[in-house]
Amino acid sequence: MAMVLYLLRRSMTMALTLLAISALVFIVIKLPPGDYLTNQIDELRSQGDASAVAKAEFLRQQYGLDRPVWEQYLAWVGVWPGPNGMSGLLQGDWGWSFEFQRPVNEVVGSALGLTILVNIATVIFIHFVAIPIAIYSATRQYSFGDYAATLVGYIGLATPNFLLALILLFYLNRWFGVSIGGMMDPQYANAPMSMAKAQSIAAHLVVPVIVIGLSGTAAMIRRMRANLLDELQKQYTVTARAKGMKPLPALLKYPFRMALNPFVADIGNLLPHLVSGSVLVSLVLSLPTVGPVLLQALKQQDQYLAGFILMFVAVLTVFGMLVSDLLLAVLDPRIRFGKR
Repeated sequence: MAMVLYLLRRSMTMALTLLAISALVFIVIKLPPGDYLTNQIDELRSQGDASAVAKAEFLRQQYGLDRPVWEQYLAWVGVWPGPNGMSGLLQGDWGWSFEFQRPVNEVVGSALGLTILVNIATVIFIHFVAIPIAIYSATRQYSFGDYAATLVGYIGLATPNFLLALILLFYLNRWFGVSIGGMMDPQYANAPMSMAKAQSIAAHLVVPVIVIGLSGTAAMIRRMRANLLDELQKQYTVTARAKGMKPLPALLKYPFRMALNPFVADIGNLLPHLVSGSVLVSLVLSLPTVGPVLLQALKQQDQYLAGFILMFVAVLTVFGMLVSDLLLAVLDPRIRFGKR
């Protein structure tokens, strides 16, 4: 029952949070003077193209850009009738991309799936690589392996992502024949999903996952090592050893679980950080993710496209925080959903 009540409370809080974020996103996008169509109209007028100016003016009226800002926002969310009636985010209408001349859902449709795939693979890579190295480094403090892990961690933090991406692309293409750029070989671009296409996607995931996740892996190794060293010196660990508990269960049952708490709590912040931090890598690797699309939309003031992608990142953050809270309750018995 406590779990159900907790989820209901969190759902209400998440809805209010996303509503506030949507208002902030829309305000920030509208802060620069003008919009995509206003800038285009000014350019067309300077060129003397009257027919194109008339078309742009028609689009301004069709998509409600001539209305007050507050009315544009409410119509975008879907709680105020716009030019096409009640049609906004809540109704599944993500708007129109003026830059790409297509609906937003067509522009970002495939990119959203690939972005989620890359992010999930990167999170798994960070945890599966960093945790064993951190455990080894903490339990063998000041050993050769500890110093080697420290060196690798510093190299990972100091290496520029785009440079590492270029190096990995070169050698994967030279040694394994993996095509440069994209998320799959060109012959599978428009082909239906098959085992060969899945293998091609998996092979192309190697470079972006390593490049995007390397700095996070290095940082997690250092933090996890410090947390474990602190937990291993606490009284409950010393008592467990004194009572004859075997080293591995004594490590994994208590100190390791407690050392994981900060990382589990940070999952909600990790997902949007990976999206925003992978823009340069996506440009270098020609990855069809939402990062380059967001950059282009912000540069061109394509408000509906930029607004939806920023809301997508916000949704990732909010749901990531919910997942991290649920995992914390499972991981740490001191955390409960209810009050006593």
